[in-house]
Amino acid sequence: MNLTYKSPSLSLPGAIGPDENSLDQGVPWHYGDPLREQKLLSEKQAAVDLSHLAVLEVTGEDRHNFLHSLTSADFLKTKPKDSLLTLILSPHGHIEHLLKVIIDESQIWLIVEDFAKDQILKYLTSMIFMSRVEITDRTQDYAVIHDSIHKVGKYPTWLTPVNFANQPIINAGFSAGGDPNKYIKTRPGIFEGRNFLIPRNQLNDFLNSQEHLAGTWALEALRIAAGVVREGFDFDHKTLPHEVGLIGNAVHLEKGCYRGQETVARVHNLGKPPRKLVLIHLDGLAERLPTHGSEVKLNGETVGVSYSTTRHFELGPLALAMVKSKTPDAVAVEIDSIAGSLQEIVTVEK
Repeated sequence: MNLTYKSPSLSLPGAIGPDENSLDQGVPWHYGDPLREQKLLSEKQAAVDLSHLAVLEVTGEDRHNFLHSLTSADFLKTKPKDSLLTLILSPHGHIEHLLKVIIDESQIWLIVEDFAKDQILKYLTSMIFMSRVEITDRTQDYAVIHDSIHKVGKYPTWLTPVNFANQPIINAGFSAGGDPNKYIKTRPGIFEGRNFLIPRNQLNDFLNSQEHLAGTWALEALRIAAGVVREGFDFDHKTLPHEVGLIGNAVHLEKGCYRGQETVARVHNLGKPPRKLVLIHLDGLAERLPTHGSEVKLNGETVGVSYSTTRHFELGPLALAMVKSKTPDAVAVEIDSIAGSLQEIVTVEK
């Protein structure tokens, strides 16, 4: 994690940075009224400074084939201005990294978590071999901004997958295990918008030109309420893409020959994932939120672990958690001594 970065937005009126344990160091957590900022963001009236995220640039004539062979998405059918999610998986099909991808005219942009940048860069660079590809860290040159508008603008733009806004997954393939939409019947909320890249030397002017800014606290609240996972927050070294709603959203079902593909196909076609992602509505009277990594207990038995938590401006306190696939929906659970009610996001076929 880059502990030295400090965005100019931290000098704006009311800006409050996150605590020292946050992965979102360097940008505002909020600007004095986080619940109002959530509402503004949900109404498409605010932007979020995400300039602490890392940006990698992939150039060279083999760039599409190179990323196609190493990650879970289909890069061969893309065209300029397309965007997608993709995963770097372990040989056993577990998620290692989640990448946001922007297809540009002469390069492919990757938006990644800052703490994961060096690992991703090292892995991709080690796999170049004879490919005509160059991978460059452009974090010092480009800053990431989020807003809730879902269209490509003048800057390189990544759009949230349509499934994050409860629309069906399309153009993600089909296999014997069925359509990728079987994993998420309905999301509990809407998470729609875009990330775009602006030259870092324009960041200060851009921030000062915005009528409304929201902090990362607001963005996280909307993300969590929609059951959208984030690297470093919502999965561990054992997590399969099937368990967190990334089949179709980040994994194409009709491509092969990438690391982890055999496990992805086997679980999709022949089995079911051992765990599932759930949203837990917490007791609104609780004065605190559960600690990240707390056990989820059902009738005193540990059935999973909690991850991201938030206080939503309409829904109150929420937590994303991973629980055993056999755990029933709509049951009372307890996390870190806080009562809650479980709501299934990812469906595991019984």
